[in-house]
Amino acid sequence: MTIDKSFYQHILDKQQITGAVPSNKEIADWALQVIRLLYPEQSNRLFTYVHQLESEFKKLEHMLYDILNATRGTLDEKNEQLSITFFNGLPELYRILNTDIQATFDGDPAAKSEFEVIRAYPGFYAISFYRLAHSLYQLGVPLIPRILTEYAHSKTGIDIHPAAQIGEYFHIDHGTGVVIGETCIIGRHVKLFQGVTLGALSVSKTPANAKRHPTVEDDVVIYAGATILGGRTVIGEGSIIGGNVWLTKSVPAFSKVYHTHEVSLLKEKIKE
Repeated sequence: MTIDKSFYQHILDKQQITGAVPSNKEIADWALQVIRLLYPEQSNRLFTYVHQLESEFKKLEHMLYDILNATRGTLDEKNEQLSITFFNGLPELYRILNTDIQATFDGDPAAKSEFEVIRAYPGFYAISFYRLAHSLYQLGVPLIPRILTEYAHSKTGIDIHPAAQIGEYFHIDHGTGVVIGETCIIGRHVKLFQGVTLGALSVSKTPANAKRHPTVEDDVVIYAGATILGGRTVIGEGSIIGGNVWLTKSVPAFSKVYHTHEVSLLKEKIKE
């Protein structure tokens, strides 16, 4: 090879800046362990005594501390407090996730049990990663929240930005192709079907800190393939948005928005 040595030096310099950051899989594995301790339905690992379970959570707390040190690039006493704060918030995270399980079980006639929802549903898989990532995001943790939601995205096809604000009893049915943007606000008891996009009107960097994604109020159902764009767009409470609808304007509460099709046949005279 005849590559200039400055190329190799450039890579070495980058290593000095980034340090030994754990791989995305290692970070995702940590999150999976947290979720599987919360929901033993997702694994075959069972515990007999409370102190055993407590010990496992403590190990994961120390793992988070190590990951934070690596991804923040410095040994910081603040990381220990962040780890403690995150794990102290697990009971509330668990409570909210249980509302999502209930919404999925109640909202899908095909769901035979809550066990099935926890074990097999991609919507709950993506939501559980999002909820965990969002908790870290709210604590000001960089990088890790995005790694977690992108990992879930790669597994399910459901793309939820960790900064999105999503209320309780959230249900994603089927799920593949769902996109929920960074500044999206979603209320309680909202149900999305596959292919729904809650996105921005522009991909310009200029309004990066502005609200760019829609607000979806409580008790809204959005059917497959609907695209709703813009930070000023509000879907009013109790509305139903039909399949393949394109919306860039707000709709009032209890609206029904859907396509109507007039089919016309074009007959062409065949010349002999």
